Amino acid sequence: MMARGEPVGASHPGGLVAIAIFKLAKSIFFFCLGIGAFHMMHKDLSDEALRLATALRFDPEGRITSLLMEKVTLIDPHRLREIGFATFGYSLIALSEGVGLMLEKVWAEYLTLSLTVMFLPWELYELARSPSWVRLGLLLINLAVLGYLLWLLERKKKDAV
Repeated sequence: MMARGEPVGASHPGGLVAIAIFKLAKSIFFFCLGIGAFHMMHKDLSDEALRLATALRFDPEGRITSLLMEKVTLIDPHRLREIGFATFGYSLIALSEGVGLMLEKVWAEYLTLSLTVMFLPWELYELARSPSWVRLGLLLINLAVLGYLLWLLERKKKDAV
């Protein structure tokens, strides 16, 4: 545990701090996505998507823009509300993980471990369905986090004995 007045990270295992920072960044990202979803509820998503494609210099008649426009038409205000609440919920979970890991709470280590294990089958499925270097990289990062947390928890168990 940290001594009073000791700077954060002074006694923390470096890997735990890195995972905590990643979880806190993820929390901020998903919070912003939730705000964005609620912000877009009363806008014409097709117009917004076309404006975005133009700003990113995509061909308005191109394949990518057409695919984007096709998918945007499937999203209604009710779906945006669901997306917003889901991303806010995920943001809260990531925030809990990040803060708990920064405070070296064992429950946060187990929570992070559990969530990482829960998403592995989905990640493997997605990698098998549509292989990409990005998906492989994410899988490897999550396997590294999983291995690190298992090692850390085992080490803590041995130190307690």
